[in-house]
Formats: sequence, C-alpha cells, structure tokens
Amino acid sequence: MLRDSLRRRLRGGHLSQFTVFVLLGVTVPVMLAATFVQLRTETPAIHVPSNVAWTEKTLDIASNGDAFRGSLLVKRCDHCHGVEGFSDRPTTPNLASLDRLAVWKELQDFHYGKRISPVMPPIAAILSARDSADLAAYYSMLPTFPDPQDNRSFPQAAPDPAQTNRSALLVALGDAQRGIPPCQSCHGPVATVKAAPSLATQNSDYVANQLDRFASGARANDINMAMRIVASQLTPDERYLLAQYYGAGFGRFPAGATIPQGMKDMK
Repeated sequence: MLRDSLRRRLRGGHLSQFTVFVLLGVTVPVMLAATFVQLRTETPAIHVPSNVAWTEKTLDIASNGDAFRGSLLVKRCDHCHGVEGFSDRPTTPNLASLDRLAVWKELQDFHYGKRISPVMPPIAAILSARDSADLAAYYSMLPTFPDPQDNRSFPQAAPDPAQTNRSALLVALGDAQRGIPPCQSCHGPVATVKAAPSLATQNSDYVANQLDRFASGARANDINMAMRIVASQLTPDERYLLAQYYGAGFGRFPAGATIPQGMKDMK
C-alpha cells in the first residue's frame, strides 16, 4: 500500500524519484524492525533454571576447592551464617557440613542471577568459580556437633508428636496418590545425600521459606523442576510441618523409625 501511494504521487508530479527511493529505503527497514521487536516481545523467553551442568570439568572444579583458602574468604560470610557455620537466625541457612557440590552449585546460581535473594547476589557476584569451590570445601569440613562458643538457633522447638508423625510419613513414604515422592528419596534417609542440599541440621524458618518460594515459583533454580513440582503439591500446612520437622533436628534420624506401625498400615 505504501509503495502504490508513492507511485501515484510520483506520477502526479508530487514527489521526485529520488525522494521515493529515500522514503522506501528508510520506511521499509523501520517497519521490518518494528515487526521483529513485536515478535520477540510476544515470544516468551525460555527459562534456564541454572547455568551449572554436572560435566567432568565442573565436577572437578567443585570437588577440589582449597579449604584453607576458603577459611580466609569465609570472613565475609560469618556475620550471617555464623563463625561455626550455624546461624543465630532461623531464617538464615546453616552451612556447616553441607556437601561441597551443593554449596558450589548454589553460589554459582547466585552469581549468575539464577537464584534470587536480597542479600546473596552482590556477594556471590564477586566470587570466581574457584572462590566458590574453596568456600564449599571449607563449609563441608565444619562439624555439626554443638559448640558452647557459638550462638546457633538450631535446633528449634520440637512440634507436637502427632504433627511430627504427619511429617515423618511424608519424609519416609511421600504421598503416592498426589504423586509426591518421599523427601528422603532425594535428601537421604538421614537428610544427607551427596550433591543434594542437606536438611539434617537446617533451620525451620529457612526451610519453610524455601518450600513456599518453590511452590509459588519465586525460586526456580532446581534442575528438572523437582522441588517446584513437589512443593506445589504440598499444602501450606504440610510445608510448615516439614519445616518444623527438619528444624527440630528430626532429619538426623531415620524417619520410618518415628512412624507408629498403625499409621504405616493406614498408609
């Protein structure tokens, strides 16, 4: 339509041929560019949950950090996560004795903006892959037994025994009718598995917050969406009870041992 209008005006003597060429040379590319921008806007971006791929190279980097060098870098972490790797705030994660692969992966996700936090991204942004490996090595070597010199908030108060049993069922057996696998299938029978975040000594408020964020999609750095799927199937009450279960330190013991036989039969 634009070309026909210009041709008619050219035949009528209203425009010179040179002016037509200029108009077409400017207008057509602009229209094409606008169409391209519109298409890009209408096409949703593909979400990549993490830049970490467990290749031989990344496994080598994450597994061979220098714990001594990590002990020097960790000074900037002590204020929130505690000198002994145990925070005095139940909303902050404990890092003592966590698997180094799990810590390295989370630091990389913070570094690249794949995991959102009001505190961690600017801290992780200045860490190299080696720095993250060194910190992960250091935290993996910290013991979890009580130290009278630290001010840890873990463990938190134990929930009601009946509520503990409900949580233990989910930890040990899951809920097949809703497609919920047992928590221990990924996090281990005593809440610790290599390369998975340990829940054995984790704070309740932190666990509750992360479960809620996975359920809502606010946290989306889980590869293959495992946590987002499971957390969204849990009710808010179940997420809270599981957080209380782990925060009380029950994750350090086999969950099945705390479930009465009658409840197992009902399941």
